[in-house]
Amino acid sequence: MAEKTKKRIPQIAIFGRTNVGKSTLFNCLIGKKQAITSNIAGTTRDSNSNLVHWDGFIFELIDTGGILNPTKKVLFKKDKGGKEIKNVDEINVKVQKQAVAFLKKSDLALFVVDNKTGLLAQDRQMMDLLRKNLTLAERNKIILVVNKVDSGRDIYDASDFRKLGLGEPLTVSAATGSGTGDLLDVVIKNLKKKKLLVKDKIEKEDDKKSSVDIKKIIRVCIFGKPNVGKSSLLNALLGYDKVIVSPIPHTTREPQNVELVYENQEIVLIDTAGISKHGHKSEGLEKYGIQKTLATLSRSDIVLLVIDINDGLTHQDARLIEEIIDGGKSLIIIANKWDLVPVKDTKKYTAEIYAHLPFASWAPIQFISAKTSLKVQKIFDLILELDKARKTEISASQLSHFLSKIVKIHKPAKDKGTKPPRIYEIKQVGTNPPRFLVRIGAVDSLHFSYLRFIKNQLREQFKLLGMPIKIELENNPKVHGKAEEGARPNKKRPIAGRPAPAPRGYRGSR
Repeated sequence: MAEKTKKRIPQIAIFGRTNVGKSTLFNCLIGKKQAITSNIAGTTRDSNSNLVHWDGFIFELIDTGGILNPTKKVLFKKDKGGKEIKNVDEINVKVQKQAVAFLKKSDLALFVVDNKTGLLAQDRQMMDLLRKNLTLAERNKIILVVNKVDSGRDIYDASDFRKLGLGEPLTVSAATGSGTGDLLDVVIKNLKKKKLLVKDKIEKEDDKKSSVDIKKIIRVCIFGKPNVGKSSLLNALLGYDKVIVSPIPHTTREPQNVELVYENQEIVLIDTAGISKHGHKSEGLEKYGIQKTLATLSRSDIVLLVIDINDGLTHQDARLIEEIIDGGKSLIIIANKWDLVPVKDTKKYTAEIYAHLPFASWAPIQFISAKTSLKVQKIFDLILELDKARKTEISASQLSHFLSKIVKIHKPAKDKGTKPPRIYEIKQVGTNPPRFLVRIGAVDSLHFSYLRFIKNQLREQFKLLGMPIKIELENNPKVHGKAEEGARPNKKRPIAGRPAPAPRGYRGSR
């Protein structure tokens, strides 16, 4: 089981009814656009969290989904066969239950209301809901925040929210940042009263930390089509329900970051929205979620591509792997729902997967069941192994010996021309992932199949597991019209005792 990285950092939850600007306020306080914002009610489903640094202290801010009534009944509809199917309202119930759970365990809570719409019956209903679900001590940790106060005249309207019985409201404009500094001051003041303040060590240690230290964090992206079990996998890896799981596609709309420590190594797990077959044509919130997924992929080191082993591989899976390979990411194929396979023949299924994905036959496959947590913890060991491979540095002497060995096994094959190519050098030009340069003759060419042979040999010899290897070809340049060093001269040398051949085009005397 992975350990949590954060010890006792205070938690502050943002809650309120839908579409009052909670996610906008969250983005404003953390200083970056992490949560998706829109004017569509119910945009936020999973909770978002990030650290806030203020006045030398630190706390964790949690953006929750809009709370309505967690006891609301789940609606059903019937299919053609008369069987009842749960609709999207089931997700809303889970969102509301999760929000209430965060509210109960948080140290403080920001109850956000909308100044533009004014005090609504829904706000009063929410207070009734809080009185039923929270103790008096839990209600006393609530700070009332009136959002969308964009001008001085709007402040007078905000006084109407005193009727909720939560004391004097704090007025802010999340869109412009107005009043948010005062809000953070109040948060720190309340944490100080509760003796929950934690000093912001990150700011003091930033100067001491080098860029090498920052790179030690492994960023792992959970990637795949909708409804293959990505969120279930994240919950299984963590050992608790961090994200909302539902059989309805596109339940997850925003990347979910979770930091943890495994074997003294810090890892960031990121659950992403599923990319459907027609994702590029998607509209609305699904489109935003897909855009964030692709952006998250570009910032990750290792990708867990989750597939449903019972559905088999599709053209869409191959396209997703192409995105991963083009980005130079390490890859682990997670064959989920292994518990539903009647005959568990790993060799057979491994062969089938590689047959559909011959260009990714270097990627390890882990058969798991996110539902039962079968073999889920083995994924962490694979992550550490792949991370070590990404940072492998191979010396010039090792690569020189490697080159001598492989040309004996298989002579270099030409691509064009009649002259067999000559490889002068293989050198490493980068890490994370390792990149190589192969230097050949000035007029030589190397067949793509031989490049593939070099890549396979590099993986085997230096254990470069689970990553695409990039190799650049470089023709050895000529210097001042002379052939490259070590190459055979183009002009024939005169034989001893004979005159040198006449220059080309010279006719001589008749």
